[in-house]
Amino acid sequence: MTGSLVLLGLPFAALCAVVVGFGPAERWLAERSARRRARRLPPLDRRPVQVVAADVRRLLRRLALVPAGAPMARRRALQAACDDVLIEAAGMLGVPHALDAEPDGPGREAERLRLLAALEAAGLAVRG
Repeated sequence: MTGSLVLLGLPFAALCAVVVGFGPAERWLAERSARRRARRLPPLDRRPVQVVAADVRRLLRRLALVPAGAPMARRRALQAACDDVLIEAAGMLGVPHALDAEPDGPGREAERLRLLAALEAAGLAVRG
């Protein structure tokens, strides 16, 4: 009786050892492939800071060159795009701001100028 239990238990024990042994090996292979994939591909969740700085400079330059007779929608669209990029740059560099909380008007313009100065102080080349 015990001989037959040993014969039945031995393959079961071998199967359990194989299954338990593959768990850590599978995790190791998954982690290894994730590390290799991370080395090959840049992170896709945010743009490089150089590209954001170039966008800030480009939008500020285009905003300064809007002619006097241009439609107000054009100026507001450029200003909104510029604000979005300034907020993105502030988030990347950890600069506190209240630009998205300010309503349109002189308070928002003052916050925009303060944020530009803070970004320059943080090392971002926004004028040039």
